[in-house]
Amino acid sequence: MSLEGPKRLFRRIHCPSKHFPFYATIPFMKTDTLFTKPIVKQFEFDAEVAAVFDDMLLRSVPFYKESQALTRRFALNALSEGGIVYDLGCSTASLLLEIERAVGKNSSVRLVGIDNSPAMITHACKKIEAYGSAIELYEGDILQFPYEKAQVIISNYTLQFIRPMVRDSLVRTISDTLNEGGVFIFSEKVVSEDPKLNKELIDCYYDFKKVQGYSEYEIVQKREALENVLIPYTMNENIQMAKNNGFKTCEVLFQWANFATFIAIK
Repeated sequence: MSLEGPKRLFRRIHCPSKHFPFYATIPFMKTDTLFTKPIVKQFEFDAEVAAVFDDMLLRSVPFYKESQALTRRFALNALSEGGIVYDLGCSTASLLLEIERAVGKNSSVRLVGIDNSPAMITHACKKIEAYGSAIELYEGDILQFPYEKAQVIISNYTLQFIRPMVRDSLVRTISDTLNEGGVFIFSEKVVSEDPKLNKELIDCYYDFKKVQGYSEYEIVQKREALENVLIPYTMNENIQMAKNNGFKTCEVLFQWANFATFIAIK
């Protein structure tokens, strides 16, 4: 993404509305076959990835729907009229649309999605347009966004793509943005502190991907593309990061092998 000066750090995206009902079947999802061919670059959230991202999540993240349902539930628990929800790295806005469906389109709750990938924002906008949604979309860097006070902040598999040297700073910003009692719900791929167990967890995950229809070749290709791009922490490192940066508690809501969803309360 090319940006010229601080005034263009963020771009509000306006999506015209077509007002499809929520139950309408709209063919947004294409099958992920990206890694059936040799990789030529590191993994990035470009147009090719955005086009198949919803399918990629469902087939690459164990119990993705279940973890998102938990995220939605606990977000709603912390949310009241007039509150703000931020989704950092909102990708195609699927979770925000589900939250909007729960609170109703006439609610005074503001749902704000931020993503630095123009391709992801484009796909999110198509959904928002189709559903007549009031979700606010911004294209820009979550590290620099001018946040307003919020009740809920969500980050689904986003922190792991933030460089470790600035990850703590982002979590501090998240804490500072939340009202007292506000919640930060984040999902992450995690690593084990024990090397042997970590290998077993990875093998378990690769077996899961094979069941989802990915070939050994695709699995290896994606692993190489993500090398030094996705940098996961251990469970304890994630929890301690939250506690060191303004949260009074941080606990695990859900875990499957090396995938976990956390909730941190300010």
